[in-house]
Amino acid sequence: MHRPWALYQRHASFVLGFHGAERNVVNDLVSRNTPHLKKSEGRYEWLGHGIYFWENDPQRGLEWANHGNTKRKIAHPDVVGAIIDLGLCLDLTTRIGLDEVAEAFATLRDSYVTANLTLPKNAGGDDNVRRELDCQVIQAVHAYRQERGMPGYDSVRAPFLEDRRLYPGAEFRNGNHTTRRTGFTTHDCLARSWRNRIHRRRRILHP
Repeated sequence: MHRPWALYQRHASFVLGFHGAERNVVNDLVSRNTPHLKKSEGRYEWLGHGIYFWENDPQRGLEWANHGNTKRKIAHPDVVGAIIDLGLCLDLTTRIGLDEVAEAFATLRDSYVTANLTLPKNAGGDDNVRRELDCQVIQAVHAYRQERGMPGYDSVRAPFLEDRRLYPGAEFRNGNHTTRRTGFTTHDCLARSWRNRIHRRRRILHP
């Protein structure tokens, strides 16, 4: 597909992202005892494999650490902030990003039909929290770009409607958020990280 607007996929600004994790993981990252966060590489990752951040929302990052991790309970929830250089971004708030993902889905679907296999589905309640189909489609985008000699994406960005309606008749949801998944190492995308401390019901950012 011809992409005349591809120039605008490279973001020129930094954003703030927040990642919920065990307190010892946050401490090790901020003190630089560990070089980067661990990638999520499960079958149901909403934006494919990588490191996930809540955009501009430390509260949601901490809420996820407290209640949202379905893989295992986090014993000592904490949240770490990061300054993220998005670089070349697959942005699903833009037409060019959506078109590329739709194209990847069509190619993936055809490959399953050719192999006489059943295409995976998203499942798991009203919010489809187990997003095996979406995960495979996003991974397919990266694979197809590599096969065609195109530059790889540094990050993926997408908005999500989630949870109950904010009020009767609303299209806003209680869990609406924008999520960013960085590339394969935080060295490439993260300029600086800090710990988000909680003190007297106020969240204060400490470098």
